[in-house]
Amino acid sequence: MTLKKNLGAQIRKLRKHRKYTQEQFAEMVGIDTKNISKIENGINYPSAQTLSAIAKALEVEEYELFLFKNKISYEIMRNTVIQAMDNKQNILYLYKIIND
Repeated sequence: MTLKKNLGAQIRKLRKHRKYTQEQFAEMVGIDTKNISKIENGINYPSAQTLSAIAKALEVEEYELFLFKNKISYEIMRNTVIQAMDNKQNILYLYKIIND
């Protein structure tokens, strides 16, 4: 599955979990229902602004939209970040991400 399709499926799953119709969700996000459908079907990527609005409407952090079927546990993420801290290049990259 492509990133677009995975992202769309994740958004659809989270929307349905909250029991929002596409129409309700589109209104919350501030875009047309057709655009929600295209995003959920993996046809279009949402813009950064729309992605942020989607996360807010679904009451999740933006990164959680990219945690697909194989959810990563907090411990695995934590250990991966700690291991990355041993590399100066990774520290610089993480620092830039945090401060952007």
